[in-house]
Amino acid sequence: MRTEHVDLLIVGGGMAGSCAALEAAQAGAQVLLIEKQAETGGSSVLSGGCLAFAGTDLQAAHGVADGPELLRKDLLEVGRHESDPALVQAYVDHQLDTYEWLKEQGVRFSPSLETSAGQSVPRVHTIDPADAVRLLQARALATGRVTLRTGVRAMRLLRADEAAPVHGVLAEDRDGPLQIHSRDGVLLASGGFCRDAGLVHRFAPQYANAVFVGGDGNVGDGLRMAWKLGADLRDMAYIKGTFGKHPVDTTNHHSCQAVYKGAIAVNEEGRRFVDESLSYKLLGDAVMAQPLHTAYQILDQRIFESGDDRVRILDFGRRLEEGLLIKADSLQALARMIEIPYEALRATVDRYNGFVDAGVDADFGRRHLVHEHGALVRIDTAPFYAYPSTAAVFGTYCGLRVDADLRVIDVFGEPIAGLHAAGEVIGGFHGGAYMTGSALGKAAVFGRLAARAMSGAALAVAG
Repeated sequence: MRTEHVDLLIVGGGMAGSCAALEAAQAGAQVLLIEKQAETGGSSVLSGGCLAFAGTDLQAAHGVADGPELLRKDLLEVGRHESDPALVQAYVDHQLDTYEWLKEQGVRFSPSLETSAGQSVPRVHTIDPADAVRLLQARALATGRVTLRTGVRAMRLLRADEAAPVHGVLAEDRDGPLQIHSRDGVLLASGGFCRDAGLVHRFAPQYANAVFVGGDGNVGDGLRMAWKLGADLRDMAYIKGTFGKHPVDTTNHHSCQAVYKGAIAVNEEGRRFVDESLSYKLLGDAVMAQPLHTAYQILDQRIFESGDDRVRILDFGRRLEEGLLIKADSLQALARMIEIPYEALRATVDRYNGFVDAGVDADFGRRHLVHEHGALVRIDTAPFYAYPSTAAVFGTYCGLRVDADLRVIDVFGEPIAGLHAAGEVIGGFHGGAYMTGSALGKAAVFGRLAARAMSGAALAVAG
């Protein structure tokens, strides 16, 4: 069998792996980054490009007061206090530095700033994710310390015995099997498993009828490899679909979140069924319990005009141009177009507008547009719009248990020596739900932290 030797091996070429490779190279490490697909990017490049950062210059320019304590509070609250506080704190402590680092590498952030799921203040910092991953990889390769190889699939982790550290992987490329030995250990940045129907059904049978959107390679390779070595798992009960995916559109993979600008969600009977300000992961649970697993986001012209074409999840104009957003001159005409009883829809909208006027949502307790931000608005200005919505599993948001240094932890609470993980393959950070931007954000932040931990340990040994 062919054998290769490297200093640091990273499995997975998405945002986490790319940030880790560049961070390690800038620290002086020699890195091999392998990706099993023909192209890098994974689920990262399919995302909405949102990152959750607090205390940034962009927020200051918009007059937004935000900081680590509010970010920590929001993350723990939206996660329903099921997340690992140490992991949340690690993100909070290093997110602003990562934002500045990304800008230093040349990643361009939109000047727009929005509020979305789980945020008490505007915290959505938007990038083009495909451009960002390509840029970070180009920067890594330019150091001369990173080798990127596609079409290489990691199959098993290598270690001499149960007490020995992980020292590489058994992999397979177009020429057959090979062993890659890594002096400094292995970093799993291999994504989730939303493309493996068997694993999804095992942990989340309630989402068997959901739409699945994610990197084609996201079939749980990294999860299984670490699982075989006794790795513990976190948040497997909290796999969630994202509300707002059009149920029949196959070309636009992004969700639409008109609810966070003031829309309401109604089911096929024309009735509301949830507090629309909740995390869109919890909205995903709610819509999957509705008839046909489908709902409509109902909005009026003022809400439509409050959209932002620089933020994919709020780009209502593009959805209208694509024929996905249904428009009508009256609520009655809209009800006819979406085949909902007009009387029911009229009663629902009137009742909701009454709640807005009274300041109390007596049905579901909605108090804000999103989480703790924004005053509710009436739906009363023609024309009216409807966006068909179901839940899509964009990512699994659960996986390997890690500590604050991104070391993989086994079922007895001990670190598996030589094995780190970052990105979608890890659990413990999101908990019971999800803040917009925290998935792509954790990929960048934790990818860097893992690389620092691994290269720092190697330098300590060398010293």
